[in-house]
Amino acid sequence: MPTSLRSRLNELASTFATSVLNAIRGSSVDELLVGSTGTGSRGVARATEQAPPARGRRRAGRLPRRSEGDIANVIEQIVGLLRQRKAGLRAEQIREELGLIAKELPRPLKEGLDAGRFHKSGQKRATTYFIKSAGTPKGRAVRQGAGTRRKKTQSEQPKGGRRRGKRGRPAEKPTEKATERREAAVANGSAQAS
Repeated sequence: MPTSLRSRLNELASTFATSVLNAIRGSSVDELLVGSTGTGSRGVARATEQAPPARGRRRAGRLPRRSEGDIANVIEQIVGLLRQRKAGLRAEQIREELGLIAKELPRPLKEGLDAGRFHKSGQKRATTYFIKSAGTPKGRAVRQGAGTRRKKTQSEQPKGGRRRGKRGRPAEKPTEKATERREAAVANGSAQAS
């Protein structure tokens, strides 16, 4: 770098530093505190006057450690909410209703499912949680709109005696397949031996 440019930059830097120091010396302590922290001379008093952040909006990062009682309390809230909504709720709806953040919900949902307090149907974001109903066999609630699978009666079964496989072709019996494989293995073995 040429010396004239370097000397010019040094001169500008020292002029700037001198101007900043003069501005700081000429201001009051209150002005300095407002400029640095954004709260003023009574920063502690003003910080307590502000409203706490909404429950659903917390800082990113790890959750604080929750006790078993805290988790049991959330499970009870979920059960109470699901009792009110017979059609069931998805996890994001439960979270919104209870004012929780997304990180707080998985453990209470898992423990509530494991304990048999409620059940779920569906997958991924379509998972819906339902309250256990007392009249269902083995604690499994029947999904709404889904019929139970039943055996076909004699009149409903296909005619012809043989079961049909995919695409309407007759299904092969397992014994026929095993016999064909053995015959093919014997044929391949004799061809390889010669």
